[in-house]
Amino acid sequence: MEAALVILIVIIAIVLFLSVLFSLVPLGLWISAAAAGVKVGLMNLVGMRLRRVVPARIIKPMIKASKAGLEVTINELESHYLAGGNVDRVIDALIASGKAEIPLTFKTATGIDLAGRNVLEAVKMSVNPKVIETPLIAAIAKNGIELKAKAKVTVRANIDRLIGGAGEQTIIARVGEGVVTTIGSAASHKAVLENPDSISQRVLNSGLDSGTAFEILSIDIADIDVGKNIGAQLQTDQAEADKKIAQAKAEERRAMAFAREQEMKATVQEMRAKVVEAEAEIPKAMAEAFRKGNLGIMDYYKMKNVMADTQMRDSIADMDKTSNTDGTESKKTGK
Repeated sequence: MEAALVILIVIIAIVLFLSVLFSLVPLGLWISAAAAGVKVGLMNLVGMRLRRVVPARIIKPMIKASKAGLEVTINELESHYLAGGNVDRVIDALIASGKAEIPLTFKTATGIDLAGRNVLEAVKMSVNPKVIETPLIAAIAKNGIELKAKAKVTVRANIDRLIGGAGEQTIIARVGEGVVTTIGSAASHKAVLENPDSISQRVLNSGLDSGTAFEILSIDIADIDVGKNIGAQLQTDQAEADKKIAQAKAEERRAMAFAREQEMKATVQEMRAKVVEAEAEIPKAMAEAFRKGNLGIMDYYKMKNVMADTQMRDSIADMDKTSNTDGTESKKTGK
């Protein structure tokens, strides 16, 4: 009974030991590396585990590099992995560049990868150029007609400028600026429609790929349409603005005239008030004249007769002015 218990304990210990061993030492990966001719020790694999490096992400790219004839070491791959790089993508890019006879070193490839760019895609783009389509670009010719154009830019990756070079958005912005400048310098929109290649040639000769990670191979105008007559619209808007300004000035003059009219009315009313006030003083003055003997009864009646005669003449004059049937004023000729 005790012997059976001892055997069971030994078996459990062996199983635990093998479990720990296989968890620390990827034996299958070591066998694959040995079969591919990649020299890697079991302690190196254990060390990768302890350094929190996934051995498969180092050994498998190392096997591919060895089969492709690349001169890289496990320490270089592990260092790039610990720096946050993608080891497998770097090795694939080096293999692809070697097959395409594109000069690319391991140091350059790792630098491009750590810079955040896809080095494998860059190598593929060097072999197979990429076409970038710009959004709709609106520009106005000198005659005021708007043109809307789309351009297709064929670019090839420039490996030497991938680190620190501008990306696709810069290419699109520069091409758009070139299209706007070319159309804006055209005397007429018809000249642009007749020869859209002039846009491509002028933009292409402007060196738009300077400081970017790409080399522009060609710029083709994919589509060009006529838009609005911006010149006429601006003239219409200007005329409308001038009209509103004239209306505002006329309203200002009307308000000033109305204010002057009200002021004159107030002045007339003030003068009438003074006349009424003066007329109210006449009876007092006449009474005072009677008391002092400066005015007699006959003088008073003469004055009344003169006033009555003047009133009668004014009435006759008013009747003469309104005698025409068409409403116009006229005077009697005395015939």
